[in-house]
Amino acid sequence: MTKIAIVEDNRVIRESLTEFVEADPEFRVVCACCSAEEALRLIPKHRPEIVLMDIQLPQQSGIECTALLKQQMPEVQIIMVTVYEDTDRIFKALRAGACGYLLKRCSPEQLRAAMHEVCQGGAPMSREIARKVIASFQEPVTAAAQVAELSPREREILELLAAGHPNKEIAHRLGLTEGTVRWHLRHVYHKLHVRSRIEAALKYRSATGM
Repeated sequence: MTKIAIVEDNRVIRESLTEFVEADPEFRVVCACCSAEEALRLIPKHRPEIVLMDIQLPQQSGIECTALLKQQMPEVQIIMVTVYEDTDRIFKALRAGACGYLLKRCSPEQLRAAMHEVCQGGAPMSREIARKVIASFQEPVTAAAQVAELSPREREILELLAAGHPNKEIAHRLGLTEGTVRWHLRHVYHKLHVRSRIEAALKYRSATGM
């Protein structure tokens, strides 16, 4: 029988997960924790094989908890079960040591299949998450091609923007007016298919390894 731990601050969800997991005769819940702090105290004592981990917890996040648990128990398999599907959290969780990433809206059958997959050495992910992971590996190539289409002046401005400089300072450094900088940035956003300074900066960093 595979021992399971649950880390979820919502009592209703925690109890539902416990009931669901224990409906499968191959799994047994050895602890259900409401916070990262409780998890770090109880999980090493119970030594589960698999942890179902929420991200949004009261104090320390599930990602921080995952990293700390993996330091203490490198063999434990941690599946993130969360509402968050942004690329930043996905990769932070995977870098912290998570072996899988599921969205809470997944069906009970998908969650059960994911736990069995982990037992067999797999790395389960919701379809939406898998697509984001694949897209992230393709993004540097796409971003590099888009940045290559910029004019030399647009690249100068984008490089300074990505370094954190405001328009006024960019204009001063390049001997331009702020209006001219804003004009160039509109063209940069259009060519990179982005809508904000942050998106433009992230795409530039992705393309250049900045």
